[in-house]
Amino acid sequence: MIDNKMNRISPNNNIRPNQVNDVIRRNGAGGADFQTLLNEQLKQNDNLKFSKHAQERIDQRGIEVSDTLVESLEEAVSKARDKGAKDVVIIDSKGAFLVNVPNNTVITTMSVHEMKENIFTNIDSAVVI
Repeated sequence: MIDNKMNRISPNNNIRPNQVNDVIRRNGAGGADFQTLLNEQLKQNDNLKFSKHAQERIDQRGIEVSDTLVESLEEAVSKARDKGAKDVVIIDSKGAFLVNVPNNTVITTMSVHEMKENIFTNIDSAVVI
């Protein structure tokens, strides 16, 4: 609320508490605490995602994405994140995976044969696994 006499903002006592406080109050001791909810959300964000485009390229190019490969990609993304990378190309024996680090998302991929004579643009880092 603006106090016209002094042309400054004065506190408004009718402001509703933010949503986090509402959730904490509603759940009380019987519900999940904030730290647990936060940890669950962070854990979900740790999982590497594949964009629709990347998934289509994997299918078209017959690239096998095993659990071991996904774990290796996640480790590479984590290392790149620690170094401040935003967009990284991760290269392994199966091909190249372009990953947006902040979104933890594989944007596209290409096979080993397609990597030859190709130029990677709009990346700031590379990891070889």
